[in-house]
Amino acid sequence: MIRILGRNNSINVQKVMWCAAELAIPVERSDIGGAFGGNDTKDYLLKNPNGKIPTLIEDGFVLWESNTIVRYLCEVHGKAPWFPEDTRDRGVAGQWMDWYLTSLHPFMTVIFWQLIRTAPEDQDTLAIQSATEEASKLWAMLDNHLADRDFILGEEPSMADIPVGCAAYRWHEMAIDHPNLRHLRSWWERLADRTPYRENVMLPLT
Repeated sequence: MIRILGRNNSINVQKVMWCAAELAIPVERSDIGGAFGGNDTKDYLLKNPNGKIPTLIEDGFVLWESNTIVRYLCEVHGKAPWFPEDTRDRGVAGQWMDWYLTSLHPFMTVIFWQLIRTAPEDQDTLAIQSATEEASKLWAMLDNHLADRDFILGEEPSMADIPVGCAAYRWHEMAIDHPNLRHLRSWWERLADRTPYRENVMLPLT
């Protein structure tokens, strides 16, 4: 049995839980981090010295970093299309997974923390507006990529869709000015039709 340490309202935990559900992998998740604490204990830091979530434990093997865990699950426990057979497809999948982390995630974090985890009277309107404008430019890049395909790699979903797919729910759910990106919207609606996505990603934003 694979154990996942991390609370379910974390986008990084949601990536892993959605992935596991798509691959039909039995997973036992424990609430760690945030209001639950536990990620700063000596025992946890021995597993994950970053003190962040999630952490995967499988037969004594420990792995952290959410995108890395998604790749591991797809490679070890999955098959095509989730883990692409073609090395170039895997390269493109990794490209978009890393693009999300390095380019889009920082702006999405500002928006999320300001709108969801900051009291209204303390919210920084200029920070929200600036981050939304920058995020919109990046979402437009993905919208353009999706103009001739249903999912990031083509006709079927893969590990490439998981990190940014989790962020897409937050993007469409939060009360911000959204540009008209119809390909992005259609892609997200296709993800939202999937039971594993709804059950593990489309949770109340807290």
